[in-house]
Amino acid sequence: MQTAPVETIVVNGRLYTMQAEGHRVEAVAISGGRIVATGTTNEILDFAPGARVVDAGGRAGLPGLIDSHCHPDMEGARRGRWHDFSDGQTASRGAVLDMIRKAAADSAPDHWILGYKFDDLRDGGYPTREELDAASGGRPVFLYRRCAQIGLANSAALEAVGFADDSADTSFTGTEFGAIETADGRATGKLFARAAHMVIDHIQADYTKDDFRRGLGSVFDEYLSFGITSVHNSLVQTQAIRAYQDMRDAGELALRVGLLITGRDEDLMRAVLRSGLRSGFGDDWIRIIGVEWVGDGSTSGRSAAYFTPYVGTPLKDEPQNHCGTLLLDPQAHLARVREALDLGMIVCTDAMGDRGIDAVIRVYEQALADHPGQDHRLRIEHCCAVTPGNLAGLKRNGIICSSAAGFAWDLGDAHIAARGPEAMTHMWPHRDMIDAGVVAPAHSDHPVCTANPFAAMSALVNRRTNSGASLDASKAITVHEAIAAYTTLGAYAGREEHLKGQLKPGFLGDLCLLDRDPFDAPSQTLHETRVDLTMVGGEVRFQGSGFNGSVSGGT
Repeated sequence: MQTAPVETIVVNGRLYTMQAEGHRVEAVAISGGRIVATGTTNEILDFAPGARVVDAGGRAGLPGLIDSHCHPDMEGARRGRWHDFSDGQTASRGAVLDMIRKAAADSAPDHWILGYKFDDLRDGGYPTREELDAASGGRPVFLYRRCAQIGLANSAALEAVGFADDSADTSFTGTEFGAIETADGRATGKLFARAAHMVIDHIQADYTKDDFRRGLGSVFDEYLSFGITSVHNSLVQTQAIRAYQDMRDAGELALRVGLLITGRDEDLMRAVLRSGLRSGFGDDWIRIIGVEWVGDGSTSGRSAAYFTPYVGTPLKDEPQNHCGTLLLDPQAHLARVREALDLGMIVCTDAMGDRGIDAVIRVYEQALADHPGQDHRLRIEHCCAVTPGNLAGLKRNGIICSSAAGFAWDLGDAHIAARGPEAMTHMWPHRDMIDAGVVAPAHSDHPVCTANPFAAMSALVNRRTNSGASLDASKAITVHEAIAAYTTLGAYAGREEHLKGQLKPGFLGDLCLLDRDPFDAPSQTLHETRVDLTMVGGEVRFQGSGFNGSVSGGT
């Protein structure tokens, strides 16, 4: 029996519960942040006559969407400090260098000139180390590629981090610590994986939790505008964890945050594992989901590990038959996975290429031999190139394919250029995974790609990139299946399927109202879907200009 007061009801909606395909209700009642009843509008009005009323005005609604792999802390720390290359102002290498010259003219001699979301395919190619040196007037420059796996540094930046020319690795070699590209015995300025991350660690060493906090509010506002009510913060950093707790205490945490502890920070990882904390520790606002390591690079950056060589235009000094790089030693990674599983942690490992995914499956399979019957929820993050062999390995071991569906929309053209159109048959093949019973939630990897989940859903349903290029229509999935990837499956990936992903009594009062019914609208317009209102725990956290319903009443 419901005894606590019902604070909010949503009525006159077409609210798809995601309990079964096509199942919907007109109205829900929310008390203490949880759904306590669903039914018709009249039933819910009678059930809670004194509640605040949100009139959906006939709109379609969904459970709050879950982005199960993104980097709000990365974005929050850089907003206002780093140049955002996605602004469209640098369509050529000359424009990039002009931006650096202008920044240099307005800054002190020791000021770092920083940029992120750089895309060599969009921004005119990689400037040389010498060009960066000339444009910066001796100031350190670091440009971070949108894939978050490649950085570009000038001489002053390399010197600041201790990357002298004689310490550079052989061109395109890779270890767990990444690689420093060289040509003729001299660093070119291009840094891969851990080498790039070491520069970022140096730059952000003095960033405080408040530096993260200042940018996170606007990042979360963006997510809420897309109907996202929960995120899994991939490779989360210490200062971000502190910022999230401060935001919650101050009432500023507008959506729910799952933490994937970064394996790039060995001190943080060791502390978390030593503490005995397990996946699920926390509350409905901040919860530890698991731990995460990075196993290979980026396909669009031509560094992800494949069994066959890349095609298309090679990078400067790229060797013949280049197949990308594995970043983790298998035995060292196996020891980590075993330890984390022993301690009750969900383990996540990033892998994009088919060879990278295969390597992770092999490690997981060995680790699982020591944990028979465990509900492990092991995840491979991004998990793009799911060939038949990889699909069999995922199914055999019950591994979750945490799919970077956002890549299909935003970076699909780059994947076609790097791997060839025929390879798209096995890229993000959600049709095959669903048919095989492999759990495959979808994510954006924002800020690498747009946070808009409906764009990623469109790529899975229509098998088209944002330019309209084909990703093989035979692998298309239904709208219901695509939405499940951002609701029920996202909840399962975080071991929160008892709390999120559906609109039903006992679940969190998180939902969004849309400007169209995605099940009735033409699938080709799915990416155009707009969110008119987002609620988290029964509280309106976003209300768009298109919402002409009403929010009224309450006691």
